[in-house]
Amino acid sequence: MKIKELRDMTVDELLKKSEDMRSELLNLRFQAARKVLENPTRVHIVKKDIARINTLLGEKKSAQNQVQVKGKNLK
Repeated sequence: MKIKELRDMTVDELLKKSEDMRSELLNLRFQAARKVLENPTRVHIVKKDIARINTLLGEKKSAQNQVQVKGKNLK
C-alpha cells in the first residue's frame, strides 16, 4: 500500500486497516507453518504496511499533541 493512500485516511480508518493487516499476517504465518504459503514475500509486504500505518498513527498523534500545546499559553 502506498504511503500517500495511507496519509489520506483518518485515524479510525488507519486503526481498522492495522487490525485487518495484523489478521492477515497471522493467517500468513499459519500458512507458512503448514508449508502452504503461495507467496512468501507477502509476509514481508504486510509487515512493512503495518509499520507504515503505525508510523502514520504516531505522526498524527504527535501532530495532535503539538496543536494542543500551541493552543495553551505557556508562561
